[in-house]
Amino acid sequence: MTESDSGGAWRPLVYPVYRRLWFAQIGSNLGTWMQTVGAQWLIVTVSGSGLLVGLVQTASTLPMVLLAAPAGVLADILDRRRLLVRVQLGMVLAGAALAALTFLGRSTPAVVLGFTFLLGCGAALIWPAWQAIQPELVPRAQIPQASSLAAVNVNLARSVGPALGGILVAAVGAGWVFALNAASFLLVALAVASWNRVAEPDPVGRERMIAGLRSGARYVRHAPSMRRVLAQSLLFVPVATALWALLPLVATKQLALGAGGYGLLLGAMGVGAVAGSVLLPSIRPRLRGDTLITATFVLYALALGGVAVTDLLVVAVVLLAAAGAVWLWLLGTLNATIQLALPEWVRARGLSYYLVVVSVGQAGGGILWGAMAYQLNLRVTLLVAAGALLVMAVIGRWLPLPDLSRASPAPTIHHLPPELDEIVDPDAGPILVTIAYSVRHEDVTTFIEAMAAVGRVRRRTGARRWALFRDPVAPDQFLESFVVATWAEHRRQHLGRITVLDRQLIDHADSFLTQPPVVRHLVRADAPLEVRERAGIGPSATQETGAAPPDATSDDSPRSS
Repeated sequence: MTESDSGGAWRPLVYPVYRRLWFAQIGSNLGTWMQTVGAQWLIVTVSGSGLLVGLVQTASTLPMVLLAAPAGVLADILDRRRLLVRVQLGMVLAGAALAALTFLGRSTPAVVLGFTFLLGCGAALIWPAWQAIQPELVPRAQIPQASSLAAVNVNLARSVGPALGGILVAAVGAGWVFALNAASFLLVALAVASWNRVAEPDPVGRERMIAGLRSGARYVRHAPSMRRVLAQSLLFVPVATALWALLPLVATKQLALGAGGYGLLLGAMGVGAVAGSVLLPSIRPRLRGDTLITATFVLYALALGGVAVTDLLVVAVVLLAAAGAVWLWLLGTLNATIQLALPEWVRARGLSYYLVVVSVGQAGGGILWGAMAYQLNLRVTLLVAAGALLVMAVIGRWLPLPDLSRASPAPTIHHLPPELDEIVDPDAGPILVTIAYSVRHEDVTTFIEAMAAVGRVRRRTGARRWALFRDPVAPDQFLESFVVATWAEHRRQHLGRITVLDRQLIDHADSFLTQPPVVRHLVRADAPLEVRERAGIGPSATQETGAAPPDATSDDSPRSS
């Protein structure tokens, strides 16, 4: 995929694969909302229990919280195209089974909730992989538009799906709604299968699940761009979700509307999201990233406060349309920032953490604002939420998003000396890497500051511990040390985890040196070197590896780790 001009809001749809997947996803999202309505209607007609009806939403969303992180690992270590196809086909079978049981009159509330949970598990397994493939479908310059279109997709389905599901349940019954949902999964599976994607094999071998979870968490913890996005999400989503959570009460108690009126309010937010996606490409160049984020907080707070005080349907519709546009601006901007920042090897894992934060924020915020509305009243609760969002806008100014328009997450490859790979078993560890530096005296302070950024690079690409030491007798002499779990993990640092941006940070620190750094790799003393013995290398090699420093590094040396 080559770079091109960003174009308009709908520009990503000119790419055939993206277009097929986007329209297939609309069908799937509509099917999911129809499925929710059908499940709720079936349960309420069989049991009449409000608690069981409420559990439908829990059964569909709980898997997102439980499985998002493992799903991110799977999407990073497996072929994403095959993963998407296989999980979608599994969801086809689950949806078809629920439809068949419904036609046979055997769909008890327990059965409906069980299959809803299974389908939620499938959605949780799919989401990180689905998001992670977006940069493969459109040029990097169009990732913001692609992120906005994904949000449009979700909001359109949210607006139309429940009403369509209600019409179909009344006309043909819940069984046919479940069958249509299963067919929508098949549509997505066929669309993904038509994508001729060639997966790049991992040069070190497939990463294990537990190691993948740890490396993903380590990356998120030590990546400033990820921490900023997650922080902004936590500031906005739990508060802003008050409008989504309390909208049924706004429709029924404040505006005295029925089910059709509630659908109109949902539709207004969906239409606003579509309009927002059209306007965002023209707004984004005029506002810096942090200014746009602050503006979305303030505008959403104003819309929220306006909804709280109005009794006029027309005014409420306009305000909700504005809120839908602003919701898309913020979440689309945050999603695009993650897509631009994350390197390929950890993209799905980073996105999975974003999903967990947004999902937990929506669930927790819904409970909080629902309880407050019960204790106080609806108008006061919405005004409190609006005021809280203004406070969050001020806090958010201290956490600006980074400008990633020119930052490249592309990997850099720096091979280790072949003799090390021959004598060290991939599972040997932990590995201690030390790097000795001689720094120009006048640049010592600047070097220490630059090495703080290098330390974050080491940690987010695999180092469990990192430190920089200084010789008190020779203050311009420094020793960097970091520990990696295994030799295979250290090889991954060399063969794709260090990005172009990371390399620039390392090169910046190197620019203050008076001579090339000296690197040593040390394996734990009792670690067997079985590969060395099979290769027929003599004992002297073992001694040299453990004690003698290699030659000064070059571009393909261990310095690149």
